[in-house]
Amino acid sequence: MAKEIILEISTIEANTTIVTFLSPSISDVDAITAASTKIKDYVKENQPRTLIFDFQAVKFFSSLVLGLLLDLRAKLQAYEGEVLISAIDPQLHRVFKITNLDKVFRFFPNRQKAIEATNAD
Repeated sequence: MAKEIILEISTIEANTTIVTFLSPSISDVDAITAASTKIKDYVKENQPRTLIFDFQAVKFFSSLVLGLLLDLRAKLQAYEGEVLISAIDPQLHRVFKITNLDKVFRFFPNRQKAIEATNAD
């Protein structure tokens, strides 16, 4: 049985959306697929200019999450949008460095700094 990934999707401004993962582990393939569908449907319907992923509660994730982030980045880039990463655990940040994805995404120490960056752009 798939372990559900608990997440919240909230719009804080007309063009900025935050996806907050509340599950400490994002590793179940079926659950990632379900969460991915939910997020992609939201993006397709709302087309946020900035999509902030808040990983504050996450201690582990599958490489499928990297694929999701890259896919969403491509979708947002089609209309000059951007995916930002906030509050990621240092061990998980290493995965981005090892795969050179630290050069693809912008990272922020917390959600508020990411929001401030969208306002400054």
